[in-house]
Amino acid sequence: MPVSASSQPDSDHLEAAADQAIEACGGDAREAVKALIVANEFLERRLEELASPGYARGRVLPRDRKDWYD
Repeated sequence: MPVSASSQPDSDHLEAAADQAIEACGGDAREAVKALIVANEFLERRLEELASPGYARGRVLPRDRKDWYD
């Protein structure tokens, strides 16, 4: 599939980001991949927390406190 001119900046950005991740891990690409997986899992868990029912103002509200919902 040919690369269009519009996708070139995205490709350059990804290349630069990959280079930075590898450099941050001492040049070890395998360690960079592992670090990115850990970061992604952290962000997924955080997103689940923020999107979960009952999450409000930094705390989870107990389900048995009906007066809190009024």
